Amino acid sequence: MEVQAQRKAEGEAKEKKAELKDYKKVAGIAGKVTVVGSDTLLNLMEGWKNDFTGYYKNTSFEIEGKGSSTAPPALLEGRSDLGPMSRAMKATEEKTFEDKFGYKPTAVPVALDALAVFVNKDNPIKGLNLKQVDAMFSQTRKRGAATEATKWGDVGLSEGNWANTNITLYGRNTASGTYAYFKEVALKKGDYSAKVNQMPGSAGVVQKISGELGAIGYSGLGYSTAGVKATPLAADDGTDFKAANAE
Repeated sequence: MEVQAQRKAEGEAKEKKAELKDYKKVAGIAGKVTVVGSDTLLNLMEGWKNDFTGYYKNTSFEIEGKGSSTAPPALLEGRSDLGPMSRAMKATEEKTFEDKFGYKPTAVPVALDALAVFVNKDNPIKGLNLKQVDAMFSQTRKRGAATEATKWGDVGLSEGNWANTNITLYGRNTASGTYAYFKEVALKKGDYSAKVNQMPGSAGVVQKISGELGAIGYSGLGYSTAGVKATPLAADDGTDFKAANAE
């Protein structure tokens, strides 16, 4: 899957291999840690909070996950100690940080994410190529589709009433690193369709899709639920579909 493969490659290129030793509790740790940033990393941040406060009872966390774009301003303004992001900082964000503090922000890779395109669990679609995905989600269709895909019949579904079933689109809002990544890779930096319903969180995207038969949207693979399924994707028409997975 092109979207997944590129995201994985970008993450691996930045990853620094290291031997991590078992953590040993130390004395004197207390206080509050404030975290502002990515919704995609919200579950991971909550898990870290639970583990850390389990070690240190005199600590607390305040976590806000409204999107990667909220992290740099929060760091600049001193409103957060950590700024989790599901994308790299933009050059302008790095420069603003360095101009203020006199040094570059420290980036620590913590996880790899597979971005998936989800449909309702009862949708019989076998797979989609990225040209079809672009025809659904983009108004500029830089992957070459002649027309917009608005019904499931436009992308090959003919079973029962599916050919005339409207496609309902869900995605992330502009503050999200996932929004920016999907735009860059799946849409080839094209413009989103005005028909895409923007959601503030990844879980919200999946929840909407699980409740609407004709819905489709993108989110991190880790947000999958029983009500949806990740659609296998192909880079081009005629190439093999690849299922989204942790690898």
